[in-house]
Amino acid sequence: MKMTEENNDGNSTITMEDVQSLIKKKDTIEEQIKAYYDVLEDQEVGMEGPLVDAEGFPRADVNVYQIRTARHTISCLQNDHKAIMVEIEEALHRLHALEKAKREQDQAESQTESMEQEVTLPSPFARVDAVSQGSPACQAGLRISDEIIAFGSINTGNFQNLQNIASVVQHSEGVFVFYCAKLPNHWRGNVPLNVTVIRNGQKTQMGLTPQRWSGRGLLG
Repeated sequence: MKMTEENNDGNSTITMEDVQSLIKKKDTIEEQIKAYYDVLEDQEVGMEGPLVDAEGFPRADVNVYQIRTARHTISCLQNDHKAIMVEIEEALHRLHALEKAKREQDQAESQTESMEQEVTLPSPFARVDAVSQGSPACQAGLRISDEIIAFGSINTGNFQNLQNIASVVQHSEGVFVFYCAKLPNHWRGNVPLNVTVIRNGQKTQMGLTPQRWSGRGLLG
């Protein structure tokens, strides 16, 4: 015999659509209650007005059966209304709890990813303090506060001082790759240096082409 365990977890998944469905049921019940109250108002008796005359006979000026039916139905609907309000309150509580748990999980995962990335990213050996507008560095996408972890052939492992970067830049000036212009998809131009930086905790790569421009130096 094969048996399956039932899931009686009170914290089962609930969605906003579920809550909206309960609210719709509540609105329907309220509309029904109002409709039956309108019946009582038309008869001018309400929920407590007498249905017999002074001699104890059913009143002839009202529809006794209709009034009793309306009163009974209103009582039942009011009980249903109380029950649905409890369901809505519990559903909202569960929904908020699930959303809170989801936010906490997302934050924990984000922190974990950030910590893992901090562990795997190499230490920067230089920091960008200024970028001139229109310069090769600006065109490449370098930004102030970028932390450099690779600049051409220079990386954290072989970096000694800023003269290393200056040497790479000087040797890169005027280096061209030339292809026949008559052939499609071929081009000519300076060879860009592969530059990798840490920006806002993320690794960002770009191509930087050292060249002369209107400002000082080959990078700006």
